[in-house]
Amino acid sequence: MLKILSTENPNQAEITKQMLESNSINVVMLNKQDSSYLMFGCIELYVQKEQFHKAIKLINQIADESKK
Repeated sequence: MLKILSTENPNQAEITKQMLESNSINVVMLNKQDSSYLMFGCIELYVQKEQFHKAIKLINQIADESKK
């Protein structure tokens, strides 16, 4: 598995995960945030090596569209 995203924003992680899953990409979310203080640590998303390039392309498309 390859890391596709690392963020401290749980909303961004969840939205990205749902977008990828809706495009048939399996995603594993690893929450490394401290359970008492959510401002410390990050949330990481991982995808299979075979799906990595498709996932990156989708994330970049969404990022480009949000800049318009």
